[in-house]
Amino acid sequence: MADVRKTQDIPKRISGAILNSLAAGVVPRTGLEYIAIGRTNEIAALLSDLEVVESGGSTFRMISGRYGSGKSFLIQLMRSHAMERGFAVADADLSPERRLAGSKGQGLATYRELLRNLSTRAAPDGGALAVILTRWISKMQLTIAKERGFAPGSPELADAVELAIMEVISGLEVLVHGFDFATAVRCFYRGAVSGDDELRQAALRWIRGEFATKTEARAYLPVSGIIEDSSWYDYLKLVGALLVAAGHRGFIIFIDETVNLYKITQSISREANYEKLLNIFNDCTQGKLSHMAFIFGATPQCVEDRRRGLYSYEALRSRLSGSRFAQAGIVDMSEPVIKLQPLTPEEILALLKRILYIHAKHYDWDPGVTDEQIVALVQNLAGRMGADVLLTPREVVRDFTGLLNILRQNPEASFESLAAKLDIGSSGQTETADGGDAQFAEFEL
Repeated sequence: MADVRKTQDIPKRISGAILNSLAAGVVPRTGLEYIAIGRTNEIAALLSDLEVVESGGSTFRMISGRYGSGKSFLIQLMRSHAMERGFAVADADLSPERRLAGSKGQGLATYRELLRNLSTRAAPDGGALAVILTRWISKMQLTIAKERGFAPGSPELADAVELAIMEVISGLEVLVHGFDFATAVRCFYRGAVSGDDELRQAALRWIRGEFATKTEARAYLPVSGIIEDSSWYDYLKLVGALLVAAGHRGFIIFIDETVNLYKITQSISREANYEKLLNIFNDCTQGKLSHMAFIFGATPQCVEDRRRGLYSYEALRSRLSGSRFAQAGIVDMSEPVIKLQPLTPEEILALLKRILYIHAKHYDWDPGVTDEQIVALVQNLAGRMGADVLLTPREVVRDFTGLLNILRQNPEASFESLAAKLDIGSSGQTETADGGDAQFAEFEL
């Protein structure tokens, strides 16, 4: 029925999550490896970035593609790959309330979202900060107890572990805002050892940027400040350094929906966000960061529009523009911007066959759909007017999954009759020719 090489052992819990997500038109958070088709060069380039990060370097990538082209899928796939390889990851979607820079808490909201979604292999669903610190402390206690023969729970062991922690985080104190950050880590340890859960939770709240005022923070911790819009990026770098000290291979940050910066109407606010993006780019490419990578998702219009996109900010345009030697069919995967090309009809065919098998296995039924029927469907979709612009993996997968759901619930229906009614691409968002959302297109008198 289908290529089952990667799907024959899929757990039902994962197959259910995959099918529910695909039917809703969203990217699954788990099981992506079972439906990953194509994007071989893009994945290879991003995996090579992980090797750079593991060796102590830093990288910056902007994944550019139209709505539904697979940006979010690729981001989530790399998130899974990174966790499996021992990296800590964090992801966030930008929105009107979450930006890179702002004066009303938008930058801080992005930081909070990243920390809320902080994940590792041991805690893949987010909220991993407490788990990471607790495991780090426990590992340090066990190591020191074995090396020096201290009894578990003894005051000598507690003092030795605190001294070891201070030695590790002393390097953080020389960084911007490092002293307060190190203080919060020490307070977490003291709360954990003494059983003072209030102190431990206060330290976590402070690191996560959840204190609204300095006065409120000082009531719990001996710190001089809090994380704010103007400083969240500095603290994110401190979090990365702490994660590496705790034994992770690096810190990978995924930020999707960068198009929301393009949608900011006020030019001053928009340029402030572009300036912050430029700072991140410079830090990554000039060696100012260690063991960190930033991966952004954006639309082509958000990147290339010279009136209000990233290219409108000259410093970003000069850095993100592709090589003049790159031509159609010839790409340079070492460039900071990875431009997603449409999946080929062959890749879409392989994807639909994979989904068909997962659907049949999950619901334990025989759809009665042949390879020839799927081929005819793909050929029909690919041959329609505007398919090169409107035919995206999201639209195809969502409607195909829905078609299978209807077939299972209505045995009297036929694949051909339902497939003939599909008008994939016309019911979704209308886009401009360069991949932007038409409802946000500007008009000038």
